[in-house]
Amino acid sequence: MNFVADTVSTDQIEKIFLAQKANQYAVANEPIKARKAKLKSLLKALEITFRQEIRDAMMADFKKPQADVDLSEIFPVTSEIKHTISHLSKWTAKQPADTPLAFFGSTSYITYEPKGVCLIIAPWNFPVNLLLSPLVSAIAGGNTVILKPSEFTPETSKVLAKLIKSLFNENEIALIEGGIETSTSLLDLPFNHIFFTGAPSIGKIVMKAAAKNLASVTLELGGKSPTIVDETASIGTAAKRIVWGKFHNSGQICIAPDYILVHESKKDALIAAMEKVMTTFFGQDPSKSESYGNIVNEKHTERVVGYIQDSVSKGAKVIFGGKSDSKNSFLEPTLVCDVPQESALMQNEIFGPVLPILTYQNLDDAINRINDGEKPLALYIYSKSNKNIEKIMANTRAGNSCINNNDLHYFNPNLPFGGSNNSGIGKTHGIFGFQEFTNARGVYRQHLPSTLELLMPPYNGFKEKMIALIVKLF
Repeated sequence: MNFVADTVSTDQIEKIFLAQKANQYAVANEPIKARKAKLKSLLKALEITFRQEIRDAMMADFKKPQADVDLSEIFPVTSEIKHTISHLSKWTAKQPADTPLAFFGSTSYITYEPKGVCLIIAPWNFPVNLLLSPLVSAIAGGNTVILKPSEFTPETSKVLAKLIKSLFNENEIALIEGGIETSTSLLDLPFNHIFFTGAPSIGKIVMKAAAKNLASVTLELGGKSPTIVDETASIGTAAKRIVWGKFHNSGQICIAPDYILVHESKKDALIAAMEKVMTTFFGQDPSKSESYGNIVNEKHTERVVGYIQDSVSKGAKVIFGGKSDSKNSFLEPTLVCDVPQESALMQNEIFGPVLPILTYQNLDDAINRINDGEKPLALYIYSKSNKNIEKIMANTRAGNSCINNNDLHYFNPNLPFGGSNNSGIGKTHGIFGFQEFTNARGVYRQHLPSTLELLMPPYNGFKEKMIALIVKLF
């Protein structure tokens, strides 16, 4: 298994943290044009200076196709940067707030101030996107930041470290490589805000660590995102979009469709259409396809293969794909039917190229099945029936949803992205990401003598009547 060893001592980590803490107000008080300049330099680094190095590193780490790197690693960040630069002046301006008439002679407003020293911990599945997208929001908010990339994508981490060092001083933005010990050392420090992307089980550890210092958190987690395909859906369209959304990045996507609930009348047609699309996308032998990558390492390959084996032992059937080579971190795009609820494929977030297909007869049964589990990060609906769509939306809960598509909500910077409860806390992207890394500071300013001063102690009958009148009127 390739990974980055712990190379930074606890003392070095603390030194960087203290330097950023000492520098936080200088960074916070820089003009907005300085924040925009930083974002522009990051944009240039991604679009030009380091683009090919990032492509090469991700090919080395887990055979990620160049087109996929551009589409799912580079584009989301550069799009976020451009959107942020366009709107940052508006976001950082004082936001007027209404003041009740009872407080005549005063004004109110909201100002968004930096939270301070922030920690961003990113996963391995999208090591560029999921590290740098929140960094855009953190820079926009005027914070200092320590970045911790995944140790499971060492070549990409090396390039990112080089990129960050070329653009920023360590007392402003620093990237620290390392494994579990490094993460543990970082979480012991009193950050003002922690942004974590990863599994719910690790999210609980991060939240517990943050609680020691009452640090705010953004937790972008995961879960089992369901996809409903009802009897009215366009099967050809659904098949193409689901296959792309599920098997892009070899299924290592927190928002990928994790299982399908298809109306029993459409099961056979959907499976046939999906098999055709998968062959078109990845050929007869996906191991030779330049459009299909690997799983990040042998351990995770064995984990997903183990899920399949467990489910087959309980009665599930592999109906497409299934071939694997753990030593080369490869698993074919795989479809599985008749999957028991108690099997590993249905009890765990798959995070790999395996898609269980379940059927339902009554829409209420599909809804109940979804609601029996934790709130998912995403829920997808394929339907031409507004009645069905409205019923599903009203009677389920999820971080986000797409109707007649999947995954693409992530790419819209005008939508909040994030989970709910087990699938996450907080939202990101666009103004929502900016707000995660800032404190909305309410400000009340008195200009004229306050009428409320006439009602201060000592109390008497007249004042009591005036207070009663205020309570009634306002």
